[in-house]
Amino acid sequence: MEAGVAASAVTTPEPGLTRQLTWWVLVLPAAAAVALATRSIFLLDWAHVMSGAMWTGSDLFLGFILSPVMRRLTPDQRRAVIAWLVPRTLLYMPVLAATTGTAGWYLAVRLGLLAPGSPERLWVFLALGVLAVLTVQGLGILLPNSLRIYLELRRPQPDMGRILRLNRINLRLSGVQGLFQVGIILIMAHFVTG
Repeated sequence: MEAGVAASAVTTPEPGLTRQLTWWVLVLPAAAAVALATRSIFLLDWAHVMSGAMWTGSDLFLGFILSPVMRRLTPDQRRAVIAWLVPRTLLYMPVLAATTGTAGWYLAVRLGLLAPGSPERLWVFLALGVLAVLTVQGLGILLPNSLRIYLELRRPQPDMGRILRLNRINLRLSGVQGLFQVGIILIMAHFVTG
């Protein structure tokens, strides 16, 4: 019985995007849009904090927990994890990143943190600098690699060497993103404590 369970745990699920995987990703940008339309600082702050917490938590999990685990898996086990993970992160990570940055920008504007005499202006620009690095890495490297992995997994004979290589790059870069996320948390802590 246990051998059957172990074998089924390693089988590769059919990679793909479904409505069940994607509908909930739109809740936070929808909340941010409603906040902008209604000029609700509370809802805008909630969308910013929630999407930022989920984005940061995901980066930290991928970079510091999943990456070391993946190195210890067999190639078949890695393929199963990658096939399950990549379709779920293709929309999740960019949507969280875009929502966090957009809501944060409008929040800073609405709170007057970007005004020329604001003592918080430097901190906002530090946050924007970290956001720029995270965005370039995410949209310039992580997302294209994830798309390459996804498309390769959809082929009848996927090139596992290429998939594992691209995924290794993404996992390492997730660790770098995790470090930058820790930096942005320090900046956000400054905004809360002054």
